[in-house]
Amino acid sequence: MLQVTEVRVRYAETDQMGVVYHANYLAWCDIGRTDLIRALGGMTYAELEREGTALAVVEAHLRYVKPARYDDLIRVTTRVTEVRSRVVRFDYEINIADGGLIAIGYTTLVAMTREGRGSCIPEHLRQQLDRVRVNA
Repeated sequence: MLQVTEVRVRYAETDQMGVVYHANYLAWCDIGRTDLIRALGGMTYAELEREGTALAVVEAHLRYVKPARYDDLIRVTTRVTEVRSRVVRFDYEINIADGGLIAIGYTTLVAMTREGRGSCIPEHLRQQLDRVRVNA
């Protein structure tokens, strides 16, 4: 399963040169990831946290290909590429809707309790993530 999320670059996301500040790409990845979890049809990210499980980013990697600029329409394609009992990896491809690839990357998340201790991904979510997992 691929989740495609569109985001329009806001002026506040750009620097003095009119280029998107690098950290904003990670925010777009977060939007894609939460949209993918919502699209699974089980529970939302917020419901998961209310039940006592959080997914904490423990690794993030991005490779920038070319810059995005103010008012560009961005497409974030998100997919699950690894699922283990406590860990899930999401891969991202970020494109300008009419201008090609601008960045690729991934995040690795670990399930945690409210107290910040490692835990297992709830079985129903793990099964849903594993069902839509694609090979990297």
